Amino acid sequence: MDSNETPTALTIAGSDSGGGAGIQADLKTFSAHGVFGTTAITAVTAQNTVGVSMIEAMSPAMVTAQIDAVAADIPPRATKIGMLANAGIIAGVADALARHRLPNVVLDTVMVAKSQARLLDDDAVDALVTLLVPMATVVTPNVPELEALTGMTIRETRDLHLAAARLIERGARAVLAKGGHLQGPAVDVLVWDGRSLELTAERIETSHTHGTGCTFSAAIAARLAKGDDLEAAVRGAKEYVTRAIALAPGLGRGHGPLHHFPVEGT
Repeated sequence: MDSNETPTALTIAGSDSGGGAGIQADLKTFSAHGVFGTTAITAVTAQNTVGVSMIEAMSPAMVTAQIDAVAADIPPRATKIGMLANAGIIAGVADALARHRLPNVVLDTVMVAKSQARLLDDDAVDALVTLLVPMATVVTPNVPELEALTGMTIRETRDLHLAAARLIERGARAVLAKGGHLQGPAVDVLVWDGRSLELTAERIETSHTHGTGCTFSAAIAARLAKGDDLEAAVRGAKEYVTRAIALAPGLGRGHGPLHHFPVEGT
């Protein structure tokens, strides 16, 4: 990348009116990393830190039109995928990724919000695994998502390794199995290229964790856009999201958002 060229990243995700997750969190994260962010909005949600009151999905044609417009003029060096809502949008996104040969795809398998609202139709899970998982540079499921994708029960870090391996068998190139829902330290497992790595951080006792998964995956995408290899991108993103949780501003009455600009020049 030319030293004078601004790195770019695209987020394909839903809009969070509360500003803590979705495209809002992604754009803040991109900016915190010095990356110019573009968007393809898949759904609009009416939500805050307490819950989601309404969801309206975009048409697949509108989603792909946004991707086409961005790719034709401001081609992304990395793409983060979040909320996809339904199988029609998944198919449209998969087609657009292939047509534009978009690099460095980070797939955050968003299924359920912190408030337990469903963000992906039940009948769309197979489409997600079949169409998008094999196209991603790395897939970043949390424990409930891993269980839905693999049919496994996950109780400990060893299970993260096994579930990631199962997704690799189903076509994933790399998997970051996030263990934030487990007890003890926050352990994530990266499996790629026949290797595995455990990344551990001290667990921060807080309810202000809204958008953690979005932020983590967006940070990985931003670092890939800037030229990091996968391991370096994941390590740096975990450090970033840990600081963002630790410095959360304490907004709202429920699961509050993170501080997306925790350290100047991150």
